[in-house]
Amino acid sequence: MYTADRLSATNLKDRFEVWFFEGYHETIGPHAKPVHTAAWWKVMCLTGVDYFSTLAYQPSIAFLAAGYLSPVATLVLILLTLFGALPMYSRIAHMSPRGQGSILILEKLFPRWKGKAVVLCLLGFAATDFVITITLSAADATAHMIENPLVPRALDHPVGVTIVLLIVLGLIFLKGFSEALGIATLLVLTYIGLNLVVLTTSIGHVIANPDVVRQWRAALFAQHGGNPLMVVAFALLLFPKLALGLSGFETGVAVMPLVKGDPDDTEENPKGRIANTIKLLRTAALIMSVLLLSSSFVTTLLIPSEAFAHGGPADGRALAYLAHAYLGTGFGTLYDISTVAILWFAGASAMAGLLNLIPRYLPRYGMAPEWARAQRPLVTMITGITIFVTIIFNANVDAQGGAYATGVLVLMSSGAIAVATMAWRDGRHKAAFTVIAIVFLYTTVTNMFERPEGLKIASVFILTIVGTSLISRVLRSTELRVRGVEADRDAMQFIQAAGRAGPIRIIANRPDRGDREEYENKLRDSRETHHLPNDDADLFLEVRPGDVSEFSEILQVRGVAVNGFRILRCQSPAIPNTIAALLLYIRDTTGQIPHAYFGWTEGNPITYLLKFLAFGEGDTAPVTREVLRQAEKDPLRRPRIHVG
Repeated sequence: MYTADRLSATNLKDRFEVWFFEGYHETIGPHAKPVHTAAWWKVMCLTGVDYFSTLAYQPSIAFLAAGYLSPVATLVLILLTLFGALPMYSRIAHMSPRGQGSILILEKLFPRWKGKAVVLCLLGFAATDFVITITLSAADATAHMIENPLVPRALDHPVGVTIVLLIVLGLIFLKGFSEALGIATLLVLTYIGLNLVVLTTSIGHVIANPDVVRQWRAALFAQHGGNPLMVVAFALLLFPKLALGLSGFETGVAVMPLVKGDPDDTEENPKGRIANTIKLLRTAALIMSVLLLSSSFVTTLLIPSEAFAHGGPADGRALAYLAHAYLGTGFGTLYDISTVAILWFAGASAMAGLLNLIPRYLPRYGMAPEWARAQRPLVTMITGITIFVTIIFNANVDAQGGAYATGVLVLMSSGAIAVATMAWRDGRHKAAFTVIAIVFLYTTVTNMFERPEGLKIASVFILTIVGTSLISRVLRSTELRVRGVEADRDAMQFIQAAGRAGPIRIIANRPDRGDREEYENKLRDSRETHHLPNDDADLFLEVRPGDVSEFSEILQVRGVAVNGFRILRCQSPAIPNTIAALLLYIRDTTGQIPHAYFGWTEGNPITYLLKFLAFGEGDTAPVTREVLRQAEKDPLRRPRIHVG
């Protein structure tokens, strides 16, 4: 009975590990396939839970920032949305169809470690944006819930309620993307429908009471000296305070792999996915533009200014105020429930963005464990981080607002810079995209000066990501790292011939002139040092250092003959790891244990260790031996390393 119970527990543990680490061994990169795809309008709803949920608080933010100028400042924001952000992100969708966004474009613009450093910084801002989106939205949902008079006072515990909402969100993503898409679609359609009812009713009140328009116009011009140009000028200066209304574009591109394309799409040319993503971005921008402008207009005209004050009945919930005022407590409560639900689930689009971005960069750089390629461990880790952030900020919405705006605007500015740079290279629309980049940079810098705490919080995220990434890179330095070996016809013939001749002997050679004299001298030294027999069974192996900032790759091996000497040549970011991978490949291909011969390296071993960590080369023999020891647990099947 005890044995049966233990076996049952073992089987349960194995099944859990298979389920939990599902996707661990799937390809990440150009040949990766999305876990789940759906129609573009459904994916729009997933990004829309973040984008459209800003209606819950954007009108209040706009009035507090601009007062009676709010509708005009909102119009400026809409013009930037339609003629700045939309064309910019449409171009980004063309250039990064797997959802990497502007990060991929900037990575390509900067070589080697410079590109990786840029990516890590942008990932820090992306993490700030997405994590704070999750925590701020859940905290705002909690605030809306607690402020409703029908909610029991027993729930007046913001931190506890917010943590429960975060855990439920994480559990949904542990289940899968399809469930998240279904919930997002229901919430967005319901929320937009209720908002249309509120806005239509409110516009009806404005039409029935034209005096409110005259009063607003008089107050607006009185505030700015009766000069229309001053009104426009102040609107241009104030619109950065409203920039949270642009928050949906980055996640719209980040979840691009979930968009279903055309049947004839290929991974090299997913034109259907690109076209459908642009439909997603365009439709979301048009819907949000109409809703933002109309909501800003009716709330400014119909809600008393004192109601927007901190702690007032319209503070952070202007449309909810109108729903209760004009449609009654019953409809108002239904609107509150819908608002709470969409604010809570607004973190779903951010979660989806993180689940797409992290596996595409950090594991490839060696800056995260390989399990970071799997969805469920990432969901668990992200949920834990959001709970920690919620506790740190005490579930306070205002305290997180600066970091949220900073993350959003830095990512949008980086996208604008990337697109403008590519436009200058292509020679198309370079003036237009340069102006867009300048506008976003101005908005970002203005926001940072006004809310410097956002940059401070983002810096913590960046330092955390860089620090943990470097530690991960060091800890993973002796992994095999090569994801596969592809040998050309000559290299395969050399390997098979060596296997038929007897014991396979590999002489490691540092590439130099590549002439006959070089290989004669190397072979003579190896035979004298290692007492090798005088026959033709030896193969030379040369590995040239590649981009050391990369971590793993498919190894391309070429066979080259120089005056009768057979040489295997390849390029790789880490020489010892590459040699170990190739020795294991030769063993598995021929069925024989290969022997590799090295010379001792003169110098301080600590210096060579640091050189290996930084540049992928150093004292090659001992590191190759350690990589083989970790990769092959059976000493009898391990390729032999000889040093002399």
